[in-house]
Amino acid sequence: MSEFENVSLLVTCRLGFERIVASYIRELGEGFQVIPAPYGFLGLVLVSGASDRYGLAELIKERVPEVERVYVVEGYSRAELDEIARVVSEVVAGRISSSERFAVRTVRRGKHGFTSIDVNVLAGSIVREVTGATVDLENPDKIVLIQIVQDHAYISIVSGAEQPRKMKPYKYPMYKIFRQFTVAHEPYLGPPEASYNMGLRVGREVQTYEVGELVVTPIGRVDVEPLVEFLRGLREGIESRFEVQRRSYGREVHRVKVTLQDMYQFVRDRMNETIIVFEPEGEPISRVAEEVRQTILETIRRGKRVYLMVGAREGVPTGIFRYAKHTLDVAPGIVISTEYALASALIAITTILHETLASQQGEKPGIEQA
Repeated sequence: MSEFENVSLLVTCRLGFERIVASYIRELGEGFQVIPAPYGFLGLVLVSGASDRYGLAELIKERVPEVERVYVVEGYSRAELDEIARVVSEVVAGRISSSERFAVRTVRRGKHGFTSIDVNVLAGSIVREVTGATVDLENPDKIVLIQIVQDHAYISIVSGAEQPRKMKPYKYPMYKIFRQFTVAHEPYLGPPEASYNMGLRVGREVQTYEVGELVVTPIGRVDVEPLVEFLRGLREGIESRFEVQRRSYGREVHRVKVTLQDMYQFVRDRMNETIIVFEPEGEPISRVAEEVRQTILETIRRGKRVYLMVGAREGVPTGIFRYAKHTLDVAPGIVISTEYALASALIAITTILHETLASQQGEKPGIEQA
């Protein structure tokens, strides 16, 4: 039996740390082989021939912080669909009960005549047939993990709790709420290059949170050149961040709409709407958190938009405060720079809204569909 057929553990780490991790694992004992970056695949270390694979796995978790995941190999086969199916049926028998929920996940390294989806579908049908368990791709009790390395397939069973997901059941996706927000942002008007760079940063920031609309709100008459540069940077920032999101998110991404309107006219058009201003003259957000929470949720339940106003070099004029439902200070004693102002405001809103939204998921259709 070759070292690749007798693999006991698959260990993952940051790219470039394979030899360092392998060195530390070798120091933990004798009688096993350690293979860093097998077949040139970075971020992977194989441990072959361990007499106590479970004990060694725990020891690695305790002693080697450079390691990200340790998977105990429960079954091995050649990287062929029928062989993988046969070994999966042997591995899961008695390991997954009919009352449990499971998912199958496949990681392929190398070129093969089948896809990861092919493996998932085949293995999933085998697991259901053998165990009678129910498929649950979002919150499984057990995960059948199939890792294919060139011509070899390694099967592990891991607890669903050991595979952390970014969106857990008790988390509410805040972009659903942010799409109900219109942000009025004063443009940063300084030297042309500085205006462009600030526009770039603000564009990336506003697209990151996927707010419904951004209204660039200059105050009165302004110089054209820095405004043009700010808008150019803003557009490029939004587009660059949108492309990253579109490629990496497993959902539809909202491209932020951008319009331009004088700040005073913006307020005149929305005098009876929910306007929230973020300026240092406002109340500490922690002091009025409950009132702000009720204002925002009630506005959205009525199918209305929430308007957030953020300043730049000059800040939001104090006369506008009279027309705001709330004027808030998110960090008393700290002057937040323009590129962080909106992010700070949205993070503060997330903090006061999230628990309520998470507890009401499925109860308030108007919010869920926001």
